[in-house]
Amino acid sequence: MPHSSDSSDSSSFSQSPPPSKQDSSDDMRKVQRREKNRIAAQKSRLRQTQKADTLHLESEDLERQNAALRREIKQLTEEMKHFASVLSSHEQLCSILTSPPPPPEVLYATHSFHQPHISSSRFQH
Repeated sequence: MPHSSDSSDSSSFSQSPPPSKQDSSDDMRKVQRREKNRIAAQKSRLRQTQKADTLHLESEDLERQNAALRREIKQLTEEMKHFASVLSSHEQLCSILTSPPPPPEVLYATHSFHQPHISSSRFQH
């Protein structure tokens, strides 16, 4: 049988030397780095969960505020309709609105615009 190159020939494969101090030090660093990364990922997932919980609570609070504001809008709209109805009823009966407006001199006759507001002599020029 011919000798093939993929047989287990001891000359073609070199056995790895026993682990050195450098290799074990590198392995320890890898283990420490993986542990540190695992802890960081765990903290990150916890922060992400907390943020989602906070956003959920904020969302619920905003939904409640929105509902309260919608109720207030509805109530104010009903109040506005009521007052518009009252005003409409009043306009039909109001004698002031049905009579012609008074002349401007009648409106301003009771007001004197030239009176000094401060009567103390200290404030007069």
